[in-house]
Amino acid sequence: MRESGRRFETGALEAYLREHEARHLAELFEFLSIPSVSTLPEHRADVRRAAEWLAGYLERIGFDNVSVFPTELHPIVYAERIEHPGAPTALIYGHYDVQPVDPVHRWTTPPFEPAVRDGKIWARGASDDKGQVFAHLLALRALIEVEGRLPFNVKLLIEGEEEVTSVSLPKFLEENKDLIRADLVVISDTTMVAEGVPTICCGLRGLVDLEVSVYGAKRDLHSGLYGGMVANPIHVLVQLLASLRQGQGRILVPGFYDGVAELSERERREIAALPFDESAVARELGVAAFDGEPGYTPHERATVRPTVEVNGIWGGFQGEGSKTVIPSEAHAKITCRLVPDQDPVRVQEAVAAHFIKNCPPSATVKVRKGAVARPWRCDPDSPAIRAAVRALEEAYGRPVAKARLGGSIPVVETLDRMLAVPCVLIAFAQPGCNAHAPDENIPLSTLQTAPAALVRFWRNLAEADL
Repeated sequence: MRESGRRFETGALEAYLREHEARHLAELFEFLSIPSVSTLPEHRADVRRAAEWLAGYLERIGFDNVSVFPTELHPIVYAERIEHPGAPTALIYGHYDVQPVDPVHRWTTPPFEPAVRDGKIWARGASDDKGQVFAHLLALRALIEVEGRLPFNVKLLIEGEEEVTSVSLPKFLEENKDLIRADLVVISDTTMVAEGVPTICCGLRGLVDLEVSVYGAKRDLHSGLYGGMVANPIHVLVQLLASLRQGQGRILVPGFYDGVAELSERERREIAALPFDESAVARELGVAAFDGEPGYTPHERATVRPTVEVNGIWGGFQGEGSKTVIPSEAHAKITCRLVPDQDPVRVQEAVAAHFIKNCPPSATVKVRKGAVARPWRCDPDSPAIRAAVRALEEAYGRPVAKARLGGSIPVVETLDRMLAVPCVLIAFAQPGCNAHAPDENIPLSTLQTAPAALVRFWRNLAEADL
């Protein structure tokens, strides 16, 4: 009787979602239309506007104690609905800020004018992370409006700086430990391992950010008068960058692999069993072959092995035509993805020391050390994850993939360490969502399927022994 009653109630909630889909889509479009680009100063007011929109929406759907906390950069939105004092509480984390939209000309429709075509919603933030956050809000709203209550106490923490490494969040968390205290953390800010395959993320890579600058003469020089005699900072920078890796991908920085455990045969079998079609991925990416560290499969390289990547490089003349100049400086942005149990601070120091040691005396190198984040792993068989697996299998009608993913969400490890509670990462974005790229998208069906899965999850969770 308990199971049949639960199915009946879930059916009523799903009927509510279908009945109000047009309204929910219009509200999501309002949210997506706000250009909350956290990295660009000219959008600071827009980021604030997105926070205020979100706070207003949370009040409208029935949340209490809704606050917009100012920080030194962008606001943090907090809300809660505590209906069962003393009962378990879940903290839902997400972010409302988005990446820049460049190059704009590659968008089929304007990035902040949401559109529906080919069964998908197209807009910046559609998948990362406004669309996934909104799916959680729809599930909670459905429970409140249909049943008048939530089966679980819920707190919401939605920040505006995730795309700029959550610079204000650690201080906020430290100063508000009692406010954020919870028995479980739930996050949807990841991608499914394959199209339509429900996925729970059980691990994330850590992150190290650096910027390296090489300086030569005190001014740009005529290449005919000084070429061959004075160091060209671009040449030096290219040599330094090339010295980071051997061949296709083995990293040569001394100490870089400290703490990295070799994959077990069981881990390799589990990764190989995931639905990763190398040929299909290569076609979708438009590459003739994969690259990377020898001895590992493309999927292993992209998820459970550490990397060093050059994210940007500039220096010298950039305009149309030719200018025969030896530039006085050159720069590159670099990030490293880390795996357990690498120490991000030590890796950052090691890469910086590598540049300094290998710079020739004819030039000067300076390294700016940016943000770092630790890698994270969870227990894939915890009661909370088992509750999520059952919910996703019911909603999607197919087995759930439990996988470590290659991205980084710094707050996950921070919340795990501070609260010492399970973190459940449920993905609703698809592999072809184009997060951080032009034509970002999310399936229109997500407005139905994701909330339906989350409703089941909250019900399962209320019955689980956390």
